[in-house]
Amino acid sequence: MRQGTFNSVILSAVGENAPFYTLFLRDRVLAMLTQPQSEPTWQTIVRLLRWDKPAGRLILMVPALWALFLAARGTPPLGLVGVIVLGTLATSAAGCVANDLWDRDIDPQVERTKTRPLAARSLSVKTGIVVGIVALACAAGLALYLNPFTFALCVAAVPVILLYPAAKRVFPIPQLVLSIAWGFAVLISWSAVTGTLETPTGWLWGATVLWTLGFDTIYAMSDREDDRRIGINSSALFFGQYVVGSIAVFFAGTVACLVGVGVTMSLGWSFWGASIAASAGWTWQILRLRHDDLPRPAYGELFGQNVWIGFVLLLGMIVGCWV
Repeated sequence: MRQGTFNSVILSAVGENAPFYTLFLRDRVLAMLTQPQSEPTWQTIVRLLRWDKPAGRLILMVPALWALFLAARGTPPLGLVGVIVLGTLATSAAGCVANDLWDRDIDPQVERTKTRPLAARSLSVKTGIVVGIVALACAAGLALYLNPFTFALCVAAVPVILLYPAAKRVFPIPQLVLSIAWGFAVLISWSAVTGTLETPTGWLWGATVLWTLGFDTIYAMSDREDDRRIGINSSALFFGQYVVGSIAVFFAGTVACLVGVGVTMSLGWSFWGASIAASAGWTWQILRLRHDDLPRPAYGELFGQNVWIGFVLLLGMIVGCWV
């Protein structure tokens, strides 16, 4: 039965001549039926931190784990693995809050983001700031476990992470700023193991930056119409009709940098097999992107597939260090 019909039944069953206490109960029942049901605050905070969408959290964790296992030749200390995993979760959470605070007046105008908690006013700005500070504090506490050089890299990453959302207002390729932020995950994890940065680190950093440019440009393609209407920048708009070709170049550059990693570290057959599988996955994505009639959700699906590609590469790297 529809809610409106159900309300009419209650109104007709309990007339205006009923005793006052009956009318009181009737009005309370109707109020409960017509009041929008809101989710618990903790669930709203989970959505603010994007923990209900694990793909975006895992895709930051992947390059951090690449660097961690490669720098440790496949066997990093278990405690350090925990710090890096929790650190990426806390850092990405802080980044999401910063993004939503910057974009709380823009997100309501974009189909994909209009239901985010700060955009929909499900949470106050004050609550968002408090949650962001807590996330940053957790990341900072975990960073204290690391050596001084790595801790300095963590501090250097903070401005990039917090200011990235502003880049879309002034910089034509804001995804490049995000890619640089992602690249810090490689530098932090590698130096956490070795205390320094080495030649393979540069190759891995390049692979991470180019890979991020590729998959985040795919993600931005779903918002092109909204971004153009609002007047904000994105790599999908910047490259225009050449966007698919640009993504192909980014992925090809990623493969080239991975080859540099494999050669300088003399990794085994599993790494090369994983790299071939990743190349095949990216090639398939490029071929699909050439279709102009893709629905908006398809871009998010392609973005999510990069999580699995990243973990395939991670497995190949780990085994490649052992054999």
